[in-house]
Amino acid sequence: MTLKSKEKPLRGPLGEELSELRRRALKILRALKKAYPHARVPLNYSNPLELLIATILAAQCTDARVNEVTAGLFKKYRTAGDWAAAEPQTLEDEIRPTGFFRSKAKAISESAADISARFGGRVPDTLEELTSLRGVGRKTANVVLAYAYGKDAIIVDTHFIRLSRRMALTAELDPAKIERDMMALLPRNAWSDLSLMLTWHGRTTCTARKPACEQCPVRRHCPASSSNGKITWKVKSVKPSSRGRTSRKPGRRAKG
Repeated sequence: MTLKSKEKPLRGPLGEELSELRRRALKILRALKKAYPHARVPLNYSNPLELLIATILAAQCTDARVNEVTAGLFKKYRTAGDWAAAEPQTLEDEIRPTGFFRSKAKAISESAADISARFGGRVPDTLEELTSLRGVGRKTANVVLAYAYGKDAIIVDTHFIRLSRRMALTAELDPAKIERDMMALLPRNAWSDLSLMLTWHGRTTCTARKPACEQCPVRRHCPASSSNGKITWKVKSVKPSSRGRTSRKPGRRAKG
């Protein structure tokens, strides 16, 4: 994904030029890699199919809980055909501890059925094919591409959203727009590394409620460090459309 010629040149929330923003982003990445040399994907898996299933289960759930659940499931279900053939009620009960078990069971069953029927049981290795699977979105697809197949991909999870905005690398709120900004900001070979580093940093140091700015390895390059993690620049937001609004007569209260 690249910026189109008609789009305005990318600028950071602080008005930085693209070249300046790129330099700062790379400094952040280098500092994070030095601080977390042993960072790894927190989900346990041994092949692309297991990573796909674990990532689906990780939505709105801790990785530790997912790892507890999949420890037994990965011994029981070994192929896409196994997952697709699982009895729905049984699968729901087995993944219940991860939350949202009905929707997750459906996503697992449908994506596994697609993999078995359309791809010969092998998890595809392109973004287009992965996102064509029922129950698989762009973030899950990018996780598989980056960490199962070693391809260049940006994973915009909740940590990535929070930190990329807190560090003034983007002012966007929409994950797809954040991904677009970061693709334009960094060389391809840095995409997966930054995704992993920001997620790791967000879990250990730059937490949502109380970031440890005084101990932060990137505080020199993060404008939010001086305000203890608070964002002080203007946030981009979508203005509500007036199309479709209904007018009300003055003096009359709207029904709740």
